[in-house]
Amino acid sequence: MTEHLRRDALLSCDDVSLSFGNVRALVDVSLTLRPGEITALVGDNGAGKSTLVRCVSGIHRPDSGTITFDGGRTDFHSPEDAREAGIETVHQNLALVEDLTVWQNLFLNREIVRRLGPVGLLDRRAMQARAREMVSALAVNVPAVGSRVRRLSGGQRQAVAICRAAGFSSKLVIMDEPTAALGVQETARVEELVFRLRDEGHAVLIISHNFAQVIRLSQQVWVMRAGRCVGGRRTADTTGEEIVGLVTGAIGS
Repeated sequence: MTEHLRRDALLSCDDVSLSFGNVRALVDVSLTLRPGEITALVGDNGAGKSTLVRCVSGIHRPDSGTITFDGGRTDFHSPEDAREAGIETVHQNLALVEDLTVWQNLFLNREIVRRLGPVGLLDRRAMQARAREMVSALAVNVPAVGSRVRRLSGGQRQAVAICRAAGFSSKLVIMDEPTAALGVQETARVEELVFRLRDEGHAVLIISHNFAQVIRLSQQVWVMRAGRCVGGRRTADTTGEEIVGLVTGAIGS
């Protein structure tokens, strides 16, 4: 990877490898993400996309190689470490608690506590007010923040998860198949949110099997195959057909 790509990058993976027993899940993966851009990570099932994201987000630790974020080499021991550094991940299962309200999900494990001497009390009013600000800032089509998540549509749930990721000073938002289970209208709304995240200065990494969506949203595409990063393209300089060829191996990197 050329030096100027590393220098301009918010996130750099250099020769990242990870094995589970005899299975080599990642093999010398190198790629970069630029600040203020939407980057797509594509590849067939089992290509290593989710494993790489888990390394970046603190779930797995690579066996070798380095991950540099925001100018410093990472040593994340947990997803909490990654979140504190500014990396938020919207997983495919969204990790929302259905029986809690929108505002409770937004502040899950991040509760605002008001101290009264030795006693700590949850500041529900402050969390509800902040939740309304977070939702309105993204112009999300979500009911009142007091609504329970189980009553929301798929697109509204995805919006809550994105809002939670974007609402806590994140520098990088990772989204795993953000529209896979959504209809056309809800997909369009989520894509609007993705553009808004970019326009507000967040870097966004999207894992997607939808190549038309990749071309529509991203500025950079990285392709993985069999645990390796086999190529990267500026989206404006490639086509869906070329990406398919890289994914299948019909086109070399």
